[in-house]
Amino acid sequence: MNPDINSPHKWEADYRLHTDGWDLGGATSVLRRLAESGLLQPGKMLVPCAGRGYDAREFARHGFEVTAVDFAETAVSEMRRLAEDKAPVEIVQHDMFAMPHVLDGTFDYVLEYTCFCAIDPRRRAEYADLVRRLLKPGGLFIDLAFPLAQRPGGPPFAVSEAELLRLFQQRGFKLQSREIPNDSAPHRQGAEELFILQKSD
Repeated sequence: MNPDINSPHKWEADYRLHTDGWDLGGATSVLRRLAESGLLQPGKMLVPCAGRGYDAREFARHGFEVTAVDFAETAVSEMRRLAEDKAPVEIVQHDMFAMPHVLDGTFDYVLEYTCFCAIDPRRRAEYADLVRRLLKPGGLFIDLAFPLAQRPGGPPFAVSEAELLRLFQQRGFKLQSREIPNDSAPHRQGAEELFILQKSD
């Protein structure tokens, strides 16, 4: 395992060397569909590991009040460069695991894509605790889980649907819906699943 995975240096190197294979070059089609669907009422949304902020801006275009967080300087610089006046996003350079407690219980949504699979798997329980801490009672954790296929090493580290559900259900989350999308990026077809879980009151 890369010893720098918990620091921004590894991710900075990926951006600079163009080995940022998680970046699709635009908003994720599955999440764009969700933003456009009207199924979610606009509210305060946190996007951790936001990268260049494509998905954050997509939800902002649909009226969500979005905070996008990344600890890699290049990602934050790119988010600022790509910012849109009509889709304002609060951009924060910060280690998500050290988010200030003043934000506890302030978000209606946490939007997750390629973050859970990027962190050290030994920190996944800590990540679930973070999501619970930041969401309001009744808030939703929206997770396009990837990659579901078993694979050695990482990142990205393989995601088990059973592990994901166990971690969050142990913390009082209830599964609202799950879907294997048919509009995933072509090279990710069948390797991701959309979960929506609700934090208990």
